[in-house]
Amino acid sequence: MAEKGVAGVWRKIRAIYNIQGNQCKTCGNYYFPPRLVCPTCRRKGQLEIHKFKGLGKIYSFAIVRQAPDHFKRQMPYVIAQVELDEGPRLTAQIVNVDVDKVEIGMRVRACFRKISEQGHEGIIVYGYKFEPTMEVTGHD
Repeated sequence: MAEKGVAGVWRKIRAIYNIQGNQCKTCGNYYFPPRLVCPTCRRKGQLEIHKFKGLGKIYSFAIVRQAPDHFKRQMPYVIAQVELDEGPRLTAQIVNVDVDKVEIGMRVRACFRKISEQGHEGIIVYGYKFEPTMEVTGHD
């Protein structure tokens, strides 16, 4: 049975439920967010869409203990720079962890969670966050 309505349309847009960026086939570098031109190769670069595995490690982090009202029920929470295994770094919230046990180098994986609700209809906005994982890579 085919999905109908707005939810069905949004689920078909792959970039919403994945961390997508680019890889330059000329120099091999990965980029997030996606770029129109490779910063290294410029016009000679050949960029392709790349779906990241969503695995990485915490590069740096901060524990948020004071926040706007709509985040107060989550406090304290961790916001971190996550370095993906492919190289790019991105900022995200770390969930499903005791904030006092977060450390630099901790392995994490992407998970998709509710970010907020908007408007009177309560439209839910989803996005990526990261949670601890025991999965390791060969280049750590």
